[in-house]
Amino acid sequence: MATPLVRGCSIRALWIFNQSFNLVFSRRFVTVERLWKQACEQQNSQDFIYCSVPFDSQVSASFVASKVAKNGHGDGETLVDDPIMRYVMSLKVDGGRLWPVVEYRRSGCFILVLPMVEPHQMAVYEDLCSSPGCGGATSDLGLSKLLLEMPCVTGALAVAQALGDVLSGDLVEPELFTTSTASMGSFLDSLTGGMGVGISGIAARAKPVAVPVAAAANAVAAAAATATSAITGGSRATLKSSEKDALRSFISSAMSFGTALDVNSVNLAAVKSNGFTSLDVPIAEQRQPMWKPYLYRGKQRMAFAVHEVVTAALYDRDDVKDSISLTGEVLCRLDLEGLPEVSVQLITPATSSFDSLTFHLCAQAPEQGADKQTVTFTPPLGNFVLARYAALPKAINPPLQGFYQLSMVSETEGAFLIRMRVMAGYKNTPMVMEQCSLSVPFPRRKIVGVEGVPSVGTVSQTDHSIEWKIVLGRGLPKGTEVTYPGTVKFASDVNRRTKGELDDSDTEFDSQENEAFKGEANVQAADMEDPLCWEAYSFAKASIKVTGGNMSGISIDPKAVTVYPAVKTACEFSSQVLSGEYIFWNSLGRYPQAVPPVML
Repeated sequence: MATPLVRGCSIRALWIFNQSFNLVFSRRFVTVERLWKQACEQQNSQDFIYCSVPFDSQVSASFVASKVAKNGHGDGETLVDDPIMRYVMSLKVDGGRLWPVVEYRRSGCFILVLPMVEPHQMAVYEDLCSSPGCGGATSDLGLSKLLLEMPCVTGALAVAQALGDVLSGDLVEPELFTTSTASMGSFLDSLTGGMGVGISGIAARAKPVAVPVAAAANAVAAAAATATSAITGGSRATLKSSEKDALRSFISSAMSFGTALDVNSVNLAAVKSNGFTSLDVPIAEQRQPMWKPYLYRGKQRMAFAVHEVVTAALYDRDDVKDSISLTGEVLCRLDLEGLPEVSVQLITPATSSFDSLTFHLCAQAPEQGADKQTVTFTPPLGNFVLARYAALPKAINPPLQGFYQLSMVSETEGAFLIRMRVMAGYKNTPMVMEQCSLSVPFPRRKIVGVEGVPSVGTVSQTDHSIEWKIVLGRGLPKGTEVTYPGTVKFASDVNRRTKGELDDSDTEFDSQENEAFKGEANVQAADMEDPLCWEAYSFAKASIKVTGGNMSGISIDPKAVTVYPAVKTACEFSSQVLSGEYIFWNSLGRYPQAVPPVML
């Protein structure tokens, strides 16, 4: 038998589809495809395993068919047997199947990446597909176990995430926070001489023409910024030439021949701007990883931060269940000289339940206990995301609870009541709500006056919204109940329009809303009970910031962080929680709700 291939993460092809499943970009790598064919020939199984990358039209048809089958649960191959399979799919094409196809969604696009695998791994997958149950998690050679033995899948996902960053224009380092009053950015500025997201080791070099990494990264971001509006603005039949140029520029730098060398946009910008010197060459017996092309030189510091985002749809109804979700990231900045190995213990309380937990490609997590996870890694330069996770709804206690009610007493006047409890379930924790505000929008009515005095905070108004600033600072005790009763008056000269009188922008807004919420296609013009807007809903949106801890309870003990070779340096840790779409729907009005699947 031929020796196994050891080629890192090599990509055979990649495709990008828009929200309408139209192909907007594709790239195939002939060099990698040739290597894959040669590997199959060496295994003497070419007729059974080898399937060349077909034309884009076949891939598009297979992708659309798989999405339709997945939504209708009509094809067993598209079903997920384990969270590991969440991003992996198989595409049937003429002559065989493409697997594993890593699917990643970002900026309204579906990004598909096909990595090269070992021929014997493809053979095992074919056997699993032909066996009953298609290799369930209980099988010794289940799909989950097979994928765990394939690091190319992790590499393909990293490539897909990097392409998503290019599409969204998000080509800068993640921001860290160390304290409740200052961000990690200011702390890092003290380390890097005020460069912000720059890398101090590069800026300290004496170069004739040295471009700061931050400026280089911003230049790359500017080149891709035009891609954002096209992708996030809805479906498109194609991409502009400038948008494709941004993708091609990234691919030529990160994986010109199909093998991913470095997908970190900040590193790529630094290499392009500054090049290398003899000082960047590591010790002979040390192997320099691809994610650290430069060696840091300067004052050594370590910082970790947990950043969580909570989203909620709260109804205050007995017949509707509230929807709450929590996602988080463990952010790091380790300015350490050389190529040290860092080991941290990620504390995950038994009371918390996580739906998923993934790590940076530089990390290894060999040990997992009941309430902790040991992670070992050689850190890259600058700020990076060590881990991402999502918590299950049953483990989430909303930091802001309550209800919002609005009832129209006349055609131009409405009475409302807002009642909230702040940090009710966190009395015995060090967490503090530093900021809390509530916005009540009326997009189709002009506000002429608001009457009412809240129990705490201040109130302001605009032409189309009421703004209630509840908390600014640390002065509100946990569990405090706040209320705001009042009335809102609208301009009387606003004529409610019939459906045929809507302008183009309103029609586009309404059509998008009809697609988003089931059952809205036949809604008639707003009547006396709901005159606020056409085919829209009444709600209050909260904006919160909590410091001193997080909702999931995940943390890192700075004293338990070890570095080899040992160094004496400070280690900081902080946590914060921010709100995403945190919505209180009017409990006296209409509301959108996702229809749960019917269990047969």
